[in-house]
Amino acid sequence: MCSIMGVSKRHISLKAFEEGFSRTVSRGPDMQRVIEVSDSVLGFQRLAIMGLDESGMQPFELDGNYVVCNGELYGFRSQKEELISKGYKFYSDSDCEIILPMYKEYGTEMFAKLDAEFALIIYDKEIDDLIAARDPIGIRPLFYGYDEQQSIMFASEAKNLVGLCDRIYPFPPGHYYKDGQFISYKDVAARQIYSQDDLETACIRIHDLLVAGVEKRLDADAPVGFLLSGGLDSSLVCAISQKLMNKQIRTFAIGMNEDAIDLKYAREVADYLGSDHKEIIIDKDLVLSSLEEVIAALGTYDITTIRASMGMYLICKGIKKVSPDIRVLLTGEISDEIFGYKYTDFAPDAEEFQKEAEKRLRELYMYDVLRADRCISVNSMEARVPFGDLAFVDYVMSINPELKMNKYNKGKYLLRHAFEKGDYLPHDILFREKAAFSDAVGHSMVDYLKEYAASIYTDADVAEASEKYDFATPFTAESLLYREIFEKYYPGQARMVVDFWMPNKNWENCDVDDPSARVLKNYGASGE
Repeated sequence: MCSIMGVSKRHISLKAFEEGFSRTVSRGPDMQRVIEVSDSVLGFQRLAIMGLDESGMQPFELDGNYVVCNGELYGFRSQKEELISKGYKFYSDSDCEIILPMYKEYGTEMFAKLDAEFALIIYDKEIDDLIAARDPIGIRPLFYGYDEQQSIMFASEAKNLVGLCDRIYPFPPGHYYKDGQFISYKDVAARQIYSQDDLETACIRIHDLLVAGVEKRLDADAPVGFLLSGGLDSSLVCAISQKLMNKQIRTFAIGMNEDAIDLKYAREVADYLGSDHKEIIIDKDLVLSSLEEVIAALGTYDITTIRASMGMYLICKGIKKVSPDIRVLLTGEISDEIFGYKYTDFAPDAEEFQKEAEKRLRELYMYDVLRADRCISVNSMEARVPFGDLAFVDYVMSINPELKMNKYNKGKYLLRHAFEKGDYLPHDILFREKAAFSDAVGHSMVDYLKEYAASIYTDADVAEASEKYDFATPFTAESLLYREIFEKYYPGQARMVVDFWMPNKNWENCDVDDPSARVLKNYGASGE
């Protein structure tokens, strides 16, 4: 991960800019540079992943244009060769050095051509102003706001802009900003004409596209590690990587000291793959003492995100202690949203299933994707998300939802079936029931958080919360605790998140008051 920041038509002091920018130094601890171009300012904090020497330091410059980019541009080598054939010269091994030549060739049409996870800011000399853009899923973070004179500023995290803008907004994924307008260049959740592929054909394509997505994300000049929960998604990423790399991979798992569900499954996968496996064990005291720093890092009050982030934040913190050379982590996010989750078993029909997938995909950047980015980046590592590969997501979303619905007595059957051949995983892992990560770290972790909140806030406090918070009003002691901590670090910025992540309350069996899959009637053997 890196951190970027930019201010157009600057009215704030350079000192105020640098103070705001300093809040994300953990994203890019290797080097920092802030430059003034005309009356704009660009800042870059670097975590070196591709092209590790100083030649890869940003901003890059070409013919008076400048760019700062937090991103991984997959397939950049072929694009670089094409640009070299057109006469461009390159001075580093950084993937992001191709951006300005591509911008010169294609203008804003460049963004749709990138196979990438990115957030970037370009100073365009011709218009003497900033242009910004973000990848279609929003895997890389970007926020914006306006100063008192209505000049726009952009930053990797909301915390950079606190105190500089009255209102902070998430930059919409799949958009670019130019001349005061946000323009969509790709909507990953736009309804497509459904593929005519039958189940077996669909599974072959799922297999091939996911393998290709993993392979792209193994390209790094810095050491790579893998988060392994023992669930389907992270286990598949590890298994595919093991086959592609043909050498021992490094895996990491986390669990509570008393009732960890996932550890035994992660250990089974690690033994099967022969990985160099490490376990991070946490306890009640560590969970409760870490709560405030987790919320401060996340920039959310959402219950699901905070619960799931606790384990992810602490495992990343543990990795920095036991394996400090690791700089890249592959994770299993995004699978649930496009293949289905426990609650989507209750979708009344295929149309509702598809609409829910589209909604979740559009909102991912505020929930699971945000969690992965913040928990990993605050510990000075980079998250890579194979299930977020654009070609993979496009195809999975084109599959007729009649095939994806749980008619097989097993959720995400297509993904499981796609990898039945090839000895990727033991059968019991490949067909293991889904368990939410926050539960599988240990049911006690969530229970302790809820007990702690109940010791601070009464039912009367929760009832009075509606007078204080008219948006996303807390409805339990736990949600009130999280909101109060959030407001301490991001005062008045609750609308950065659209709502609480909850099952679709309009569906039968889904009108619940807790986001955990544990409260659903079909949880079954998930917690065993």
